[in-house]
Amino acid sequence: MTILQTIEGEIDASGRFHPIEANVTVPAGRVLLTVLEPHRHETALLAEAALAEDWLRAVEDQAWAHLQPGR
Repeated sequence: MTILQTIEGEIDASGRFHPIEANVTVPAGRVLLTVLEPHRHETALLAEAALAEDWLRAVEDQAWAHLQPGR
């Protein structure tokens, strides 16, 4: 029985694979490679943490309360 292992990583412009997690070794052998589409909203994802400070304020809840009639 073969145990399959999934390793998330990125491939650079030279075709080299770089695992996302530190200290991960990629064993030599056969692989199946699935290329994922890049994040379409990567900029929004990067800004989310900075914007969360404003979003989580009580004044924001009050400003948007009219859109949440059940609350």
